[in-house]
Amino acid sequence: MALIRIEAVLDGRSGLYFVEIYHPAEADQPFVTTEPSYKTVAAAEIDTIAIIASGANNPNLRRQG
Repeated sequence: MALIRIEAVLDGRSGLYFVEIYHPAEADQPFVTTEPSYKTVAAAEIDTIAIIASGANNPNLRRQG
């Protein structure tokens, strides 16, 4: 079962892609939306995964409890 859903969306005005992250994955509205700053869908997805991975691998950013 997926916990999040990541979608790259083309911004019609700028011609760039932005990312929407849905949590839970089945949510109708995004939990997080970025600014349009990516030239391709692949760039948006790769950067988003890299950001999530770097946070998961940084013990200082993990929640305590």
